Amino acid sequence: MTPEQQTRHMDRALTLAARGAGAVSPNPMVGAVLVAPDGETVWGEGWHGRYGGPHAEVWAVRDAERHGYAHRLAEATMVVTLEPCSHTGKTPPCADLILDRKIPRVVIAHGDPFSEVAGRGIARLRAAGVNVTVGVREADARRLNEAFLTHVGTGRPLVTLKWALTLDGQVATSTGDSRWITSPEARALVHRWRAESDAVLVGAGTAAADDPSLTVRDVPLREGQQNPLRIVLDRTGRLSPTLRLFTDDHADRTVAVTAEAAEPAYAESLRQRGGTVVSVAERDGHLDLGAVLDVLGRGDHTERPVQSILVEPGPGLATAFLRENLVDRLFAFVAPKLAGAGIGIASDLGIARMADALTFVDSTWETVGPDALLRGYLRPTTSLPS
Repeated sequence: MTPEQQTRHMDRALTLAARGAGAVSPNPMVGAVLVAPDGETVWGEGWHGRYGGPHAEVWAVRDAERHGYAHRLAEATMVVTLEPCSHTGKTPPCADLILDRKIPRVVIAHGDPFSEVAGRGIARLRAAGVNVTVGVREADARRLNEAFLTHVGTGRPLVTLKWALTLDGQVATSTGDSRWITSPEARALVHRWRAESDAVLVGAGTAAADDPSLTVRDVPLREGQQNPLRIVLDRTGRLSPTLRLFTDDHADRTVAVTAEAAEPAYAESLRQRGGTVVSVAERDGHLDLGAVLDVLGRGDHTERPVQSILVEPGPGLATAFLRENLVDRLFAFVAPKLAGAGIGIASDLGIARMADALTFVDSTWETVGPDALLRGYLRPTTSLPS
């Protein structure tokens, strides 16, 4: 298989892997393609579709066998976006499956830093005589699984800050009105991000002012996806017990984070509905955001560890996350509107010189309806664990 063919099939595998977004956490998203000896014909495809379900390699092999290629797998090349696992977890080792089917060549985007794998899958394949190529479309694959890699490396979730601005940098008018800055197309995309995130986080100010539901509404949930956890930071426990976060049909997906001394009026009723109240330490009169991320990343009070968080902040919370260097990426909409005097998204970040401004190491612009969207990344893929 030529390098160009490897790249093309890896691009397809990455597209397949992305179908698992929001359904496989805390596992990584993985896609796999089985290719015929001519380097062109695809015999089978698969992706990891849900947490606890078969891995991408399994689905690709099943797909090839279903199409009548079971007797020819010893001639195939498997192209896969992540190192095949070598341990028994919720499913058997994929490296063993490859060896069992006598697949002679495997092309991998990058190794899996998870402690139970960490190069053992690649080593097992090579020791058995499999021709293994590593590094095809590595940067793209690592960016796709940035949440998984961040969580493995730091124990904390990937933090995505989302906001919407007018052309003159306002998130609301001078009266506080902000509905709607962006278009329906942009709002639908935000709902897709929610569906692909483990959790959505807001501060007490946003919760009190907007009474949001933070559910997925404008896009359908795919198989394996569910509404994200709804995390509200309520340091003093002052929020009204009547808010939707505490009373609606999704209250079991609500996690309220308070200071250790706070006693919110909604605590008992929220627990009765299946929700959670978590207490963390304060720092300088505010919740310790790093401690919040540590608790969520460990999964101490949630069904699974939280691997990714979409933060939908007001100006105060946005500033706090940025000042504490806790943001991994920024998704910022800019609408073709002018508000004049209004409310900006961030206050003092402690930056005196433009040379010290927060700068994205990787960024792209795209149009969403009439709006522009910046996807900016504050950390290079090379900083993620290998």
